[in-house]
Amino acid sequence: MNSRPTILFILSLMFAAPPVAAYEAITGPTGVLFYDKNGAYDGYTLFSPMGGKTVYLIDMEGYVVHSWKTEYTPGSYAVLLENGNLLRGGILEGGPVPFGGAGGIVQEIDWEGRVVWEYRLMGEDAVQHHTFERMPNGNTLILAWERRSVDAFLEKGRDPRTIPVAGPGPNGKITADFWVDFVREVNPAGETVWEWHVWDHVGPGPFKFDINYVIPDTMAGAAGSYDWTHFNSVQYLPETDQLLLNSRNFSEFYLIDRKTGRMVYRWGNPSVYGQGGAPGWLDNGDQKVFGNHNATYLGKNRFLLFDNGSERAEGNRSAVVEVNAVTGEIEWEYTAPVSNSFYTARQGAAQRLPNGNTLVTSSNHGHLFEVTRDKKVVWEYVSPVVGADGMRCFLGSEGPVFNMLHRAYRYGKDHAGLKGRDLGARTPLVKDCPEFFKLYRTDTPPPAQEPPPKP
Repeated sequence: MNSRPTILFILSLMFAAPPVAAYEAITGPTGVLFYDKNGAYDGYTLFSPMGGKTVYLIDMEGYVVHSWKTEYTPGSYAVLLENGNLLRGGILEGGPVPFGGAGGIVQEIDWEGRVVWEYRLMGEDAVQHHTFERMPNGNTLILAWERRSVDAFLEKGRDPRTIPVAGPGPNGKITADFWVDFVREVNPAGETVWEWHVWDHVGPGPFKFDINYVIPDTMAGAAGSYDWTHFNSVQYLPETDQLLLNSRNFSEFYLIDRKTGRMVYRWGNPSVYGQGGAPGWLDNGDQKVFGNHNATYLGKNRFLLFDNGSERAEGNRSAVVEVNAVTGEIEWEYTAPVSNSFYTARQGAAQRLPNGNTLVTSSNHGHLFEVTRDKKVVWEYVSPVVGADGMRCFLGSEGPVFNMLHRAYRYGKDHAGLKGRDLGARTPLVKDCPEFFKLYRTDTPPPAQEPPPKP
């Protein structure tokens, strides 16, 4: 067979195709990188650097208008309540699990930094992790793990060939037990008034959790497969009296009927209950999202979800998706024009703002940005807070950095929690750093592109 025509055809495609877009930087600036005053939702952004104990509220130009000093590093974020207090998770020392996300305490902190309420859940057999939510009735939802033995899993029908090999997690701890998610509702007195456990809903079929679903090895690590479902967000929906839960490991979100405890809806990965094709070699199968976080309800049967895109068969890349729960279709999706400009393998969040824009947290790089419905970036920020106390104008020039943010939230100037607060004192988060957004010009035409060379 004469291969010359085939070779010429391939070469012609290589030279005729436009160059692939890419963006990489060894050293990059921090603070507000871009600010479109006409397109962005005006307000204040709240974030908790993962390495430190201070919570910051910044304005649109990155100036600190208020901050809270706290006792614990975040586990994993903070929200601003309508009374102006923070509701915040914290990390207690001595957690029993070997994988990330364990906190152990949720606190309400007033504007002046005083703890006015707290709830602790940490012991040898249970620990609070990741998330929490204040309900309309004043109670608080707490997400937690509970210990379940290998024997208990085998009794439920787990294939003994898929029991994980015990090994150390990121914190050096070793486990030989599974940790299974549950949700607890506590009242202001700290009393448990309602609970829901994954363990009570194990079984086959579309509305149960299959005891034999095994997550990819690359997602788990040495001990991580014992973190079976790995929920990371909880939201109460008063309109329907349901809970919205999100599983990173199963790559799904769920609606749980609060009265019956039954799962009434799930979306994201039908292969976990045998009603869709599992991913294969360079093929996503019927799985829609990969390692997702921060499911939130938008109303009218729409849900917003941060799709990490990790362990994605067709290539890692992060996205924010809006899902129609009636049709099961993705109605809106944001991915960066260049995949390596927006990717976080773990954590991450998205908040739909009142003007229809979406605030995105790309956690691993401390990267926040706001996009419009037509996918135009109108505000962009990189956290300068490194480790516990460090502040940097640029990242990368002094070696590896840890400026991770789990979630950030934008609050409008009319938010009830900000009413009557003095936000006039604007302090730079880092002194003497260039304000990059003031240097950026949108009226400068891009340089002309050289045509590709001819073969």
